[in-house]
Amino acid sequence: MLPRYEMQCTDCHNRPTHAFELPERAVQQAMASGGLPLNLPYIRKKSVEVLKVSYSSSEDAASRIPESIKSYYRNSVANIANTRQADIEKAAQILVAIYNRNVFPELKVTWGTYPNNLGHTDFPGCFRCHDGAHTSADQNTITQDCAACHEMLAVDEPAPEILKTLGLIDPVSLTPRK
Repeated sequence: MLPRYEMQCTDCHNRPTHAFELPERAVQQAMASGGLPLNLPYIRKKSVEVLKVSYSSSEDAASRIPESIKSYYRNSVANIANTRQADIEKAAQILVAIYNRNVFPELKVTWGTYPNNLGHTDFPGCFRCHDGAHTSADQNTITQDCAACHEMLAVDEPAPEILKTLGLIDPVSLTPRK
């Protein structure tokens, strides 16, 4: 008989304190919070591209990320490079900060090393185990019923009170906030 193991919280919820982002989500969040200038042409595409490069060390990333961003604007969009130097510099530093929060080359931690399994957007989340394929010796399968773990608070209501309480719905128009 196989040894029994009592599951711990971190068996499913693998981010007790530090959430690791993916480059696309980190850049999107930086743009939404005003860190990356929204009106800097091509900044989203170039940011994700530069963040996904494999750097040999944190120091290597700290020097190459800003240089890559500045070089791109200098060589590809010279008129922007000449008029938006402060925005380009700010973007470069934000990208270094994003990288330093999520990638640790010396520890072999890169994008996706520690997936965020909350929900099921970028990684399988619940469906890692609740996939209908995990069956015990006596043929019991882990349920795929979301209500087994989650309390469904507002499924059929057009303007659920709980969303108003949590501040996730606009009380004037009664539409979900994005």
